[in-house]
Amino acid sequence: MIIKIDARKLAVSEVETLDQVQHERAARRLGDLETPCLILDADRMDRNIVRLRERLAPLGVSLRPHLKTAKSIEVARRVMATREGPATVSTLREARLFANAGVRDIIYAVGIAPWKLAKVIELRRQGVDLAVVLDTVEQAQAVAATSRETGLAIPALIEIDCDGHRSGVLPNDRDRLVAIGRALIDGGELRGVLTHAGGSYAARGDEALRRCAEEERHAAVAAATILRDAGLPCPVVSVGSTPTAHRAGDLSGVTEVRAGVFVFFDLVMAGIGICQIDDIAISVLATVIGHQREKGWILVDAGWMAMSQDRGTSRQEVNQGYGVVCDSRGRLFDNIILADANQEHGIIKVRPGSGATLPELKIGERVRILPNHACATGAQHRSYHVVRSASDLVEGEWQRFGGWY
Repeated sequence: MIIKIDARKLAVSEVETLDQVQHERAARRLGDLETPCLILDADRMDRNIVRLRERLAPLGVSLRPHLKTAKSIEVARRVMATREGPATVSTLREARLFANAGVRDIIYAVGIAPWKLAKVIELRRQGVDLAVVLDTVEQAQAVAATSRETGLAIPALIEIDCDGHRSGVLPNDRDRLVAIGRALIDGGELRGVLTHAGGSYAARGDEALRRCAEEERHAAVAAATILRDAGLPCPVVSVGSTPTAHRAGDLSGVTEVRAGVFVFFDLVMAGIGICQIDDIAISVLATVIGHQREKGWILVDAGWMAMSQDRGTSRQEVNQGYGVVCDSRGRLFDNIILADANQEHGIIKVRPGSGATLPELKIGERVRILPNHACATGAQHRSYHVVRSASDLVEGEWQRFGGWY
């Protein structure tokens, strides 16, 4: 017997599962949760969202949040301007699941591979305005060819390299920009240009961050000017990173800003100076499972499988190990860090040279660990357990998703 499965119904049911509203497990306490698990302080998250919106409003640009950090329908609905977007994603799975939840204005902000265009067309046929990103003539030709074959013009943005951090076309490479644009409009749609100042993560101090923001803006606007002068359309000029979004002083010529980790922040952002540790909205709840008193260790059940192996602060002035440690209500211990980790064991120590003392934590006691990198730590977990400020009441559980397709 052959069983036929309706893929569209399956996709819808998948979103309904992901979008299980927080009432299923309401009225629990932090002490009732199995550990390790991911905690989201909704009050901190809401403040972080409002802060960036209010900062960008007088600069005359819209916010297109990058949902790769949250990977959650519930969080997306709080950070987007409307339930339909605009939004940025980093995987086609994100695009599909957010689209199934009603998001209609999406940029897939990773260089497009030709084989993925069939999936792009599938979403566009469902009424989703999904745009792709590219930086070569070959990609533009593939987009144009697929557009002609299907009768659906795929919109694309040309990625600009504003700081040598990653991919993209140099903003003054007129020949390459124009060649890509012309190849694209032979069936596809040139939507605009897009850049990301990834180099801003290495900047220190407000002045350096402002320079990164201006270099990002200038590169995108210069590339847009080249395209327009060549008679090509360029309605969208898209820039963004969390550091530059918070330090840009002038966004003339820019139409939208993308940022993602600002929703939660993390220790890397705190080390750059974009936020305070008290702004970090996610943490990993862990249980004390042992002591090595002669070594000055407290062992917890959150290792690198719960925290991720990202130790981005090791390149900053203050090395935060795998994360900084708080009590179960989120109150920071003085100079106590998750200094080392195995797969399922975390080792809490006093920060070297600080002169602090290890807290008295009993077996079974709970702690919360603030992460180096919110995106990487979040990716280790399937859901957020939602609390507010210092309350231990778990208001709900919001599902996360991972994967690429």
